[in-house]
Amino acid sequence: MLNLDTHMLVFAVRGELRPHERALLARDRWSISGIVLWELAKLRELGRIELDLEDREIAGLLNRLHVWPIDLAVALTSTRLDFKGDPADEIIAATSVVHRVPLVTRDRVMRRSAIVPLP
Repeated sequence: MLNLDTHMLVFAVRGELRPHERALLARDRWSISGIVLWELAKLRELGRIELDLEDREIAGLLNRLHVWPIDLAVALTSTRLDFKGDPADEIIAATSVVHRVPLVTRDRVMRRSAIVPLP
Protein backbone atom coordinates (compact mmCIF):
# COMPACT_ATOMS: atom_id res chain seq x y z
CA MET A 1 0.00 0.00 0.00
CA LEU A 2 1.14 3.56 -0.74
CA ASN A 3 0.22 6.80 1.01
CA LEU A 4 -0.31 9.64 -1.49
CA ASP A 5 0.05 13.24 -0.50
CA THR A 6 -2.57 15.70 -1.70
CA HIS A 7 -0.76 16.95 -4.77
CA MET A 8 0.26 13.46 -5.88
CA LEU A 9 -3.39 12.44 -5.73
CA VAL A 10 -4.34 15.49 -7.81
CA PHE A 11 -1.62 14.66 -10.36
CA ALA A 12 -2.90 11.08 -10.55
CA VAL A 13 -6.53 12.12 -11.03
CA ARG A 14 -5.56 14.63 -13.73
CA GLY A 15 -3.28 12.16 -15.52
CA GLU A 16 -0.22 14.34 -14.81
CA LEU A 17 2.05 11.68 -13.35
CA ARG A 18 5.67 11.32 -14.39
CA PRO A 19 6.47 7.93 -15.94
CA HIS A 20 8.19 6.56 -12.79
CA GLU A 21 5.25 7.75 -10.64
CA ARG A 22 2.75 6.10 -12.98
CA ALA A 23 4.68 2.82 -12.80
CA LEU A 24 4.92 3.02 -9.00
CA LEU A 25 1.22 3.75 -8.52
CA ALA A 26 0.25 0.98 -10.94
CA ARG A 27 1.98 -1.61 -8.75
CA ASP A 28 0.27 -0.97 -5.43
CA ARG A 29 -2.95 0.03 -3.70
CA TRP A 30 -3.41 3.73 -2.88
CA SER A 31 -4.27 5.26 0.48
CA ILE A 32 -4.50 8.78 1.87
CA SER A 33 -4.58 10.51 5.21
CA GLY A 34 -8.02 11.82 6.16
CA ILE A 35 -6.67 15.35 5.99
CA VAL A 36 -6.13 14.96 2.23
CA LEU A 37 -9.91 15.00 1.70
CA TRP A 38 -10.16 18.25 3.65
CA GLU A 39 -7.20 19.71 1.75
CA LEU A 40 -8.79 18.83 -1.61
CA ALA A 41 -12.04 20.53 -0.60
CA LYS A 42 -10.15 23.59 0.65
CA LEU A 43 -7.98 23.87 -2.46
CA ARG A 44 -11.15 23.64 -4.58
CA GLU A 45 -12.88 26.29 -2.47
CA LEU A 46 -9.89 28.63 -2.83
CA GLY A 47 -9.75 28.10 -6.59
CA ARG A 48 -6.28 26.54 -6.46
CA ILE A 49 -7.43 23.33 -8.15
CA GLU A 50 -10.16 22.74 -10.66
CA LEU A 51 -11.31 19.34 -9.54
CA ASP A 52 -15.01 18.64 -9.16
CA LEU A 53 -15.08 16.53 -6.03
CA GLU A 54 -18.77 15.86 -6.55
CA ASP A 55 -18.19 14.43 -10.02
CA ARG A 56 -19.35 10.83 -9.96
CA GLU A 57 -16.05 9.38 -11.23
CA ILE A 58 -13.84 11.46 -8.95
CA ALA A 59 -16.04 10.85 -5.91
CA GLY A 60 -16.05 7.13 -6.75
CA LEU A 61 -12.26 7.06 -6.90
CA LEU A 62 -11.93 8.91 -3.60
CA ASN A 63 -14.45 6.62 -1.93
CA ARG A 64 -12.47 3.53 -3.02
CA LEU A 65 -9.25 4.74 -1.39
CA HIS A 66 -8.22 3.55 2.02
CA VAL A 67 -8.41 6.63 4.28
CA TRP A 68 -6.17 6.65 7.34
CA PRO A 69 -7.71 8.44 10.35
CA ILE A 70 -6.01 11.25 12.20
CA ASP A 71 -5.72 9.45 15.51
CA LEU A 72 -3.64 10.21 18.61
CA ALA A 73 -0.59 8.32 17.32
CA VAL A 74 -0.60 10.32 14.06
CA ALA A 75 -1.14 13.59 15.92
CA LEU A 76 1.74 12.94 18.32
CA THR A 77 4.06 11.71 15.58
CA SER A 78 3.35 14.84 13.53
CA THR A 79 5.01 16.85 16.32
CA ARG A 80 8.11 14.63 16.34
CA LEU A 81 9.15 14.69 12.69
CA ASP A 82 12.59 15.79 11.54
CA PHE A 83 11.11 18.68 9.53
CA LYS A 84 8.63 21.47 10.08
CA GLY A 85 6.21 22.71 7.47
CA ASP A 86 2.60 22.88 6.52
CA PRO A 87 0.58 21.15 9.28
CA ALA A 88 -1.34 19.08 6.72
CA ASP A 89 1.96 17.82 5.26
CA GLU A 90 3.14 16.93 8.75
CA ILE A 91 -0.03 14.88 9.35
CA ILE A 92 0.33 13.15 5.96
CA ALA A 93 3.97 12.31 6.71
CA ALA A 94 3.14 11.15 10.24
CA THR A 95 0.48 8.86 8.79
CA SER A 96 3.19 7.13 6.75
CA VAL A 97 5.43 6.82 9.80
CA VAL A 98 2.76 5.43 12.12
CA HIS A 99 1.32 2.96 9.63
CA ARG A 100 4.67 2.12 8.00
CA VAL A 101 3.35 2.86 4.55
CA PRO A 102 5.57 4.58 1.95
CA LEU A 103 4.72 8.20 1.19
CA VAL A 104 4.47 9.18 -2.47
CA THR A 105 5.25 12.87 -2.79
CA ARG A 106 7.20 15.36 -4.85
CA ASP A 107 7.67 17.59 -1.80
CA ARG A 108 11.42 18.04 -1.32
CA VAL A 109 11.19 18.74 2.40
CA MET A 110 9.28 15.54 3.12
CA ARG A 111 11.51 13.54 0.76
CA ARG A 112 14.61 14.64 2.73
CA SER A 113 13.24 13.23 5.97
CA ALA A 114 15.17 10.37 7.51
CA ILE A 115 12.01 9.25 9.34
CA VAL A 116 9.30 9.19 6.66
CA PRO A 117 9.24 5.94 4.67
CA LEU A 118 9.48 6.48 0.92
CA PRO A 119 8.99 3.98 -1.90
